[in-house]
Amino acid sequence: MLNRWHSLPRDARDTLFLLVVIGWVILPHLANLPVWCSALAVVVLLWRGVLALGSRPLPAPRWVLGTLLVAVGATLFTHRTLLGRDAGVTLIVVLLALKTLELRARRDTFVVFFLGFFTMLTNFFFSQSLPIAAGMLVGLLGLLTAVVLAHMPVGKPPLLEAARTAGWMTLLGAPVMAALFVLFPRLGPLWGAPSDAMSGRSGLSSSMQVGNLARLALDETVAMRVKFDGPPPPQSEMYFRGPVLSVFDGREWRPLQARSTTSYLPAALAQLRVGGTPRHYQVTLEPSNRPWLLTLDGTAQPPRAPGLQSFMTGELDWVSVRPLTDLLRYEADSYPLFQHGPTSEAGVLPEYTQLPEGYNPRTLELAGRMTRDPALVRGGNEALVRAALERLRTGGYTYTLDPGTYGPNSADEFWFDRKEGFCEHIASAFVVLMRALTIPARVVTGYQGGERNPVDGYWTVRQSDAHAWAEVWLEGRGWVRVDPTAMVAPGRVGSFQRLQPQRGVLGSALVTLSPGMVASLRNAWEAVNNSWNQWVLNYTQSKQLDLLRQLGFESPSWEDLSYVLIALLVSGALLGAGWAYWERRQHDPWLRLLQRVRQRLAQAGLALPTEAPPRLMAQRVRERFGEAGAPLAEWLLQLEAQRYARTPPQTLRQLERSYHRLAWPGAR
Repeated sequence: MLNRWHSLPRDARDTLFLLVVIGWVILPHLANLPVWCSALAVVVLLWRGVLALGSRPLPAPRWVLGTLLVAVGATLFTHRTLLGRDAGVTLIVVLLALKTLELRARRDTFVVFFLGFFTMLTNFFFSQSLPIAAGMLVGLLGLLTAVVLAHMPVGKPPLLEAARTAGWMTLLGAPVMAALFVLFPRLGPLWGAPSDAMSGRSGLSSSMQVGNLARLALDETVAMRVKFDGPPPPQSEMYFRGPVLSVFDGREWRPLQARSTTSYLPAALAQLRVGGTPRHYQVTLEPSNRPWLLTLDGTAQPPRAPGLQSFMTGELDWVSVRPLTDLLRYEADSYPLFQHGPTSEAGVLPEYTQLPEGYNPRTLELAGRMTRDPALVRGGNEALVRAALERLRTGGYTYTLDPGTYGPNSADEFWFDRKEGFCEHIASAFVVLMRALTIPARVVTGYQGGERNPVDGYWTVRQSDAHAWAEVWLEGRGWVRVDPTAMVAPGRVGSFQRLQPQRGVLGSALVTLSPGMVASLRNAWEAVNNSWNQWVLNYTQSKQLDLLRQLGFESPSWEDLSYVLIALLVSGALLGAGWAYWERRQHDPWLRLLQRVRQRLAQAGLALPTEAPPRLMAQRVRERFGEAGAPLAEWLLQLEAQRYARTPPQTLRQLERSYHRLAWPGAR
């Protein structure tokens, strides 16, 4: 294979290498591009590779232009526009692939380079994860290697030599890139985040459809990371509150009012009362394209982050005024002792007891029997709640991710037929029963628990930790959290064993052979990824200004950032110029003068080896030019004497001056 590679013509070898690099740059886009665009790019790159291997002629320009017009039409048909992120990336990939069919001149090669660099950059429109960044660094080195090869027109330089030069270029540019990253003023988010599609996977949504999904897939991706200042709360108390769902139409739970800043319930209706010492924590929330700010229950003050605008709804959840399309790090304080909601029934909205007509008749009948039980009636609403929880604990109910599809009477099926489901089935059936008992109740969704990473001390909360629980209103206490899933599966809440996603053959074998090693590798990777999030993706303007404060600025601004950046770049440029001057002075001036003579003789038609001493050069000059070369030959002998004679007849500066006055043989 290596022999075949080395035997290829220079043009074919460089073209194949460039095609491989382009394929690597486009590869992460395949999941985001339309199928036709991905297929077109793959076919064109393979076709261009076959043409290069066979040294065949490139297609006529009309075929490339025709394909481009068809691709533009397909882009317009697919995206309904030629503007925007998705349509723009599609067109860029098409242009890059088709441009490889026009590699006829050096100018075409540079156009491909520029398109390749731009396409590499567009990968970050869709993901800014550490693997993508590492992959694009490899792509950067590949493109720089191709650029170096393009500037080596003579011979057949090895790829390793070009790659080494590209690596040195990257290392030399790294300090400038680091300075720009640290100090270039950040005026707003650069990257966008794609909208998510969580259907059929664990995670949060603006509504909850009960029974439509036959199976729930556990999504192990990270939803957020939490760092506590001081001892964390027990895992069983880590309820990160998300959207509250209070309206039920028989199949779907929705928020009480539309999610907008004008139609939210006033925060005063939450009537949050807190006590005790607040617990401070930091949340690094992954992009979700949703507005919810996940906080622990009992968070009275708004989460704090630069530029973050948020408010509390009447149902105690914190919401940003804009969807969260970028990684967000915010601080919050929660109180371990809290109550919320009205303490008298007069302040409770009637929507919290409403049920749709014609649904779940057996659950309504069960509620009727419970309200006719004298013991339960004497105990009041708290006794009814305890009775429902006891039924869940002792009635043979199970927690599963594969309950099958439920019908329209989902609560009836859960309470009397299937007796199994995941947290949304259990919470929904419990709230339906509570409302049938005329007890105000609602469904709360969010995340429960998490896993502490021993490497960096952060608590990792995954999409698989998404959870649904209930809140019931009790006289004199307000809204009280009730987690009916804890009655069915205590391991789902707290530090006990949870349901695990299905693993492949390799994953199962690794876990079986060395579960500790798998856990350690996972923790180490997530700690590295968290550091990437904290120090790179979440490096905001506030962190830049904090850096300036540490440097002595009392009230830093983005103008100060600009001044520091300019000063640093100018200092770097001066330092580089000084180093270049110093390095030049370190070379032997005698050898530099001899090299100048050797180059001048080569121009006159006398090529001499680089190791030839002045005496041999003088001899060759006499042989080639005769008497015309006698002054130069004599000068060369004096140059030799200046270096090796005990008492040099002339100084090097004198020889330099006489060098310029020499009559060179062969000159006209």
